[in-house]
Amino acid sequence: MTQSSQPATPAQPRKPRPLALSPSRASDYQQCPLLYRFRAIDRLPEPKTLAQVKGTLVHAVLEEMHELPREERTYPAAVKMIKPAWEKMRAGDDELDELVPEDQTLDFFVQARALVKGYFEMENPQGFDCQEVEMYVNTVLPNGVPVRGFIDRVDVAPTGEVRVVDYKTGKKPAPRFSHSAQFQMRFYALVYWRLLGTIPTQLRLMYLKVIDSMFLAPTREELEYFERDLGELWARIEGDGKAGTFHPKTSKLCGWCSFQDLCPAFGGTPPAYPGWPGSAADPASTN
Repeated sequence: MTQSSQPATPAQPRKPRPLALSPSRASDYQQCPLLYRFRAIDRLPEPKTLAQVKGTLVHAVLEEMHELPREERTYPAAVKMIKPAWEKMRAGDDELDELVPEDQTLDFFVQARALVKGYFEMENPQGFDCQEVEMYVNTVLPNGVPVRGFIDRVDVAPTGEVRVVDYKTGKKPAPRFSHSAQFQMRFYALVYWRLLGTIPTQLRLMYLKVIDSMFLAPTREELEYFERDLGELWARIEGDGKAGTFHPKTSKLCGWCSFQDLCPAFGGTPPAYPGWPGSAADPASTN
């Protein structure tokens, strides 16, 4: 599958800002340093995908549902939230009307409803109150790596144990392809620990489409090792950033990249490098 017929538009890059590491940007750099540059530094626009938009909608519904009183957290109540949540998304983004035309909206809602149903088949939200939903985390690790991101949900038991939960609306990867998912969860476990001083007892990825979960139980040793890995990764990113040497790295994933027309590996020419925007860990930066 190729999206070369829908090239990114380099004419209107967004203003650079001091950078921090997130799971998605870390994944970008590991996949292809040039992809990281286009997304994090040039901040070039990309067309949205139906899967991304559906995931955003379901996340919004589950976030709102968890804010209701326990007795109101029901599947029918969550289903009723789908249309208002979608209208709110559409109001701020004209692109969504093209991605999901009016004559396809009903089918889109049916797909979203199936994911919401998958959630309710996996747990009963009336049995607990979560501590946080869509928790924004933003800090600098002890080794100087700036990190930021959003945790879907944090649960804290009466006895103090912490569970970090992330919703997934796609397929559950086979074990040999689960590295990216595990990376994301360890990332948020590390950041939560460094921010709040508690290592989460459990990390849970909820795959709503297939009604299955992936669990991790991080240890201090594992998170310290992971922190060292992040330090090495960030050092490579900073090195490329200051030298302006973000090279392309070809793989099977290139077929899904929206920047092929700008990639030297496909005969394209990247826009002029705007320069390293700095790290969010720098004293002079603002987050």
